[in-house]
Amino acid sequence: MSNEPIIIVDHLTKQFKTAAEPSVRGISLAIRQHEIFGLLGPNGAGKTTTISMLCGLFPPTSGSIIINGINLQQHSDAVKQLIGVVPQDIALYPTLTGRENLVFFGHMYGLKGKPLHDKIDAWLEKLGLSAKANRKVMEYSGGMKRRINLIAGILHNPKVLFLDEPTVGVDVQSRNVIIERLKELNAEGTTIIYTSHHMEEAEHFCTRVSIIDRGKILAEDEPRALINAYPGSKNLEDVFLHLTKRKLRD
Repeated sequence: MSNEPIIIVDHLTKQFKTAAEPSVRGISLAIRQHEIFGLLGPNGAGKTTTISMLCGLFPPTSGSIIINGINLQQHSDAVKQLIGVVPQDIALYPTLTGRENLVFFGHMYGLKGKPLHDKIDAWLEKLGLSAKANRKVMEYSGGMKRRINLIAGILHNPKVLFLDEPTVGVDVQSRNVIIERLKELNAEGTTIIYTSHHMEEAEHFCTRVSIIDRGKILAEDEPRALINAYPGSKNLEDVFLHLTKRKLRD
């Protein structure tokens, strides 16, 4: 794994006009090429806001984002060609079939013809969706929608892939398939940035994690190193609860 950072985040802040306090409070990150980096935190911690800024969905209030040597604020179009995004909310057209959705998103990335259809077929096969590809998405189970949602974000072979809660609300089988395919994608060279509050999944999936709460980074390291750093912790969930406390976050 290269030690060169592919993403450099410097004192990133986001203050929404309607909010009393900042959602993100001056965080800095250096994410290395080819790693699976987990941004972990409870509800309202600032995970999705941070990912949204890194994807260029909205600008930071202050701070800078460099992706693959390119300043996102100055050259957002160039950066967006390098990244894939799999949002937490299902971003599919329910009245189109799974295959039609993927053709649509492929065209958005500039893919077309036989290369696009071959790529769609390959991913449908990998994610166990070939037999249901011509059914409307509205008829899909939650796990099937998640898998199609994932394919839509990776058809163009992104250099960096952002995943916001990619396995939330799915069955164990779908979760396992999604995680295994993401590991394969990472092994082929894609850097993955992943948000979750599913600690056991993150512990086994991520090469390094950062725990965020109330818009600030509380700790960052390899999962096992973090567990060892907090006496009495048996797993990443113990570390998470130690740092973010046990108060309910409704």
